[in-house]
Amino acid sequence: MSLQQRLQQPEMLLYVMAAAVPLSFASWRALINNFAIEQASFSGIEMGILQSLREVPGFLAFAVVFLLLLFREQTLATLSLILLGLGTAITGYMPSVMGLYFTTVLMSVGFHYAETVQQSLSLQLIHKDNLPIVMGKQMAVGSFVGLFVFAAVYIFIEYLNFSYQTIYLLGGLGTIFIALFIYKAFPHFKGESEQHKKLILRKNYWLYYLLTFLAGARRQIFVVFAGFLMVEKFNFSAAEISILFLINGSLTMFLAPKIGHLVKFWGEKKALTFEYIGLIIIFTSYAFVDNVLFASLLYILDHVFFAMAIALKSYFKKIANPADFASTAGVAFSINHIAAVILPFVLGFLWILSPSLVFLTGTAFAILSLTLSQLVPKSPEQGFETTLVRQNS
Repeated sequence: MSLQQRLQQPEMLLYVMAAAVPLSFASWRALINNFAIEQASFSGIEMGILQSLREVPGFLAFAVVFLLLLFREQTLATLSLILLGLGTAITGYMPSVMGLYFTTVLMSVGFHYAETVQQSLSLQLIHKDNLPIVMGKQMAVGSFVGLFVFAAVYIFIEYLNFSYQTIYLLGGLGTIFIALFIYKAFPHFKGESEQHKKLILRKNYWLYYLLTFLAGARRQIFVVFAGFLMVEKFNFSAAEISILFLINGSLTMFLAPKIGHLVKFWGEKKALTFEYIGLIIIFTSYAFVDNVLFASLLYILDHVFFAMAIALKSYFKKIANPADFASTAGVAFSINHIAAVILPFVLGFLWILSPSLVFLTGTAFAILSLTLSQLVPKSPEQGFETTLVRQNS
């Protein structure tokens, strides 16, 4: 198949978008702690504020639907990627507290809106039978590029003596270049239906909303506290944490496409049941683990289970009105980030009392998710969103 033919396939657009995001975000993530401390004299207080500010655009992702009044979605994807790249590219040139706050918010707006639009386009352009497979491949592409960036950053710093400014600039410009390529090279693909240009909350999507909220809550416990446990309890160095990142990225690159095939073969209900049972075991084990190797294994398995989120998106694709995809993608990102705004603060106090209670809270979220997932029909569709619909009819 020629390049021109490949550019006519919506799957290729989604894979290229998946590659563009980590060029900037992985560069930002790899350096931000060292850069903030060494160049901007950050303390823990400023870093906490920075991370909170970074999550605010995710919480406000519902605003994407209003931008669709002005831009087509592929155009909005291009603009979002440019913002992500620009925020990353100029980070190194604003080494102050307020400068880092500004560049982080700019980067985060681009990141979260690009992710939201990518999810919306995936739902619109890919047939429901192939969606889990395509989303698995998107995850694999993103993981591969993320691994490439982490390796490049290591080489740039250790062997080539590149400055923070240069590395941030390269990562940001890479994303901007791909954004412009997307704008020029791909046609504007049309989905199944014209998208609503207003916020939509439908009562028949209530199960999807709840499972999305709980997924965001569990993810925050992992992102904030699992890594903290590795450092505080098991004295992991920055290099050892980086090794865990590399292992996680490698496994996601390899396993995500296979998980996509598994979701298609099993169906959403079985896949979600498997995910939540696994997470119950993982979070409960976190609460009582005393062995460093077992803790490392839990950290890796926890990250791998993120790929099972494909099943929840596949479930929504099957139950939703096609015209709702764009609006609901933004709403879902906002629902997912409610926990990001609240949980780190609340559970930080609980951590002081008992780290085990933090992870047992994750267990409780996973048990509730497992219970709710049993309401997912074996063959969900519009009009049969939950098993309660059939029982009440």
